[in-house]
Amino acid sequence: MTDETEDRNAKKPATDTLPDSSRRRFLGGVAVLGAGATLSACGGPADKPGPVVDRELSPAELDKALHDNVKNVVVIYGENRSFNNLFADFPGVESPLSALKPADYQQRDRDGSLLDTLPQVWGGVAQLGPQTIDGVVYPVATQYQENLPNAPYALKGPDGEDLPLSLITRDLWHVFYQNQMQINGGKNDQFVAWADSGALTFGHYPQTRYSLRLWDVAREFVLCDNFFQGAFGGSYLNHQYLISAQVPFYPDAANSVAKSQIATLQSDDPTDTRLKPLDKSPASAMTGPPQFGPSALTPDGYAVNTMAPPYWPTWIRDPERPDYAKPDLPSVLVPQSHEHIGDKLSKKNVDWAWYGGAWQATIDEHKDSAAIPKIPSFQYHHQPFNYFKQQGPENPVERKKRLRDGGLGDEPSTNHFLADAQAGTLPAVTFYKPQGNLNMHAGYADVASGDRHITRALKVLQESPQWKNMVVIITVDENGGWWDHVAPPKGDRWGPGTRIPAVVVSPFARKGTVDHTVYDTASILRLITRVFQLEKLDGLKLRDDAMTARGQKPMGDLSNALQFKA
Repeated sequence: MTDETEDRNAKKPATDTLPDSSRRRFLGGVAVLGAGATLSACGGPADKPGPVVDRELSPAELDKALHDNVKNVVVIYGENRSFNNLFADFPGVESPLSALKPADYQQRDRDGSLLDTLPQVWGGVAQLGPQTIDGVVYPVATQYQENLPNAPYALKGPDGEDLPLSLITRDLWHVFYQNQMQINGGKNDQFVAWADSGALTFGHYPQTRYSLRLWDVAREFVLCDNFFQGAFGGSYLNHQYLISAQVPFYPDAANSVAKSQIATLQSDDPTDTRLKPLDKSPASAMTGPPQFGPSALTPDGYAVNTMAPPYWPTWIRDPERPDYAKPDLPSVLVPQSHEHIGDKLSKKNVDWAWYGGAWQATIDEHKDSAAIPKIPSFQYHHQPFNYFKQQGPENPVERKKRLRDGGLGDEPSTNHFLADAQAGTLPAVTFYKPQGNLNMHAGYADVASGDRHITRALKVLQESPQWKNMVVIITVDENGGWWDHVAPPKGDRWGPGTRIPAVVVSPFARKGTVDHTVYDTASILRLITRVFQLEKLDGLKLRDDAMTARGQKPMGDLSNALQFKA
């Protein structure tokens, strides 16, 4: 497993009416950005939106409406899917996959030349198995589709059937430098060139409109179709970005035990986005995956690819101090102390917590071992607050309060996040990370299991005593290496990266809409900041200033997906 345009901010019509029988309304990009919603509030998940109010709420009115009405923000954070991979032709999206012309999607080789065909799927579609689903055997290390043209394609199995959502496919590279090289300045035309999976990155699931439960959730509530992963690259960095909008730093990395993890770039510029391939790396995407050396750290010390937490649970624990990671490992990040959203919430006495699925089960199972094996139930680098001194072992009361065991499975009797939701005792701001086999991460999880788990969790939330004042954001950390054709806006050095799906679910949602507003992962932090009237994080200021300097509007705060009475 490796974890590693055009200006769509231009003003658009506020709504487009579909010619289909549902007559769903679709929000324009920034036509109401900052002005807020103007429809009457909804009482429950089955209610229809009320009539349109004649005027928009002023920014001050929206601030008050958000503060008065929203008491709980819940973030369900899945894994590793691009927007195209699951929602390519969702009704009402601004740029459907089916409408693209060849110039919009054709991939180029590492030397910039146009590929005639796609390369093979290196290592095969599946690396676990063989897996048998609905009577079909899916062998490992096998390419199920041959001679693919240079075009996005529907994923199929060995018998020509739609690739089932319940199949665990191989993992794909999703790494800081490679993601930028794949995006290629917004052209998105070198995903295949700089992937380790060959043609697989170009595949999408064609049957999601029929088989994906989240598709139906998106039709009922709000799908955001210009939502981008906050940082380039993988799960570790985007979890960090989710909570702080900043990139962790390793001081004096060049003289540290971690010096072997420093990236070798194409130039001496530490901000260079081009990772230098090894001499033995194949020159063409048609002859093999590219090869690179380590790249966890930038030359100026920022930790951009997967590093282990400094506290247990982590890769290897210190036998002398079992609450800590073994200190002499190049793969362990030093404790971080910059402010995250939890710090801002605590300053305002707003309760918050992170629920990590399988946290306690993992600790209990491996309490006498030196390390946690790579098991599908738990990923140490998906627990971002476990990197911070504020929630470290030196602060046991704070740690216990904020880093909570999410429990296991789908039942409130075993899943503590669901139990607290059912009881109406979730903190005002709640992050939920499902256990690994339920998070949709390719390589060790399938889409169907995560889809079932997340939608079940949503139903529990809708039945919660807290639902009437709740906003739920369902999204993933990053694209997982899967291609997407919509160019991310130009931000700062760290992102945003590839477009990912995000669904906003709430009694206050503009139900049955697709929101075209430009968002990134930190838009979740922007909403939390606005709802609870917090100080603005430094990372948010950095991204906003960078976009403003480029003549773009800052990222939205998800308020366009909501509606309140004037």
